[in-house]
Amino acid sequence: MATRKKPLLDTTSPEGKRVQKRLEKELIIWLATCGRDGRPRAVPVWFLWDGKSFLIYSVPGQKVNDIEANPKVQLHFNTTPDGDGVVRIDGEAARLKRHPLAHKVPSYIRKYARLIKGYDWTPESFARQYHIALRVQPTRLRT
Repeated sequence: MATRKKPLLDTTSPEGKRVQKRLEKELIIWLATCGRDGRPRAVPVWFLWDGKSFLIYSVPGQKVNDIEANPKVQLHFNTTPDGDGVVRIDGEAARLKRHPLAHKVPSYIRKYARLIKGYDWTPESFARQYHIALRVQPTRLRT
């Protein structure tokens, strides 16, 4: 008899509902990686939560290099000014070799349309610059 894996997030609890809402509505999440030199690096990124994992688009560079060397990452939201509202997510990240560019992912473009326009990008120009797709599979959630 197979055992069912406990879900990462209990969306029936008040705290789980708050976290779920943030996963759907927040525009920025912090991605922390570890460099080859052992130093942690945290950067704010745009993301799309699909209910199971995070999709992040990136330019080539440090965070992509870090993930290719060590896929263990952490994601976290900003807290309230007094330090409440902590959400930290441990995960495993991977560069996706075959994934559509951002402008071909309607839910991603809908979420970030205002910001894309605010930077004087089009969805296509954003996708050309941020052309590396990363997937973060959560392994642990802490609030």
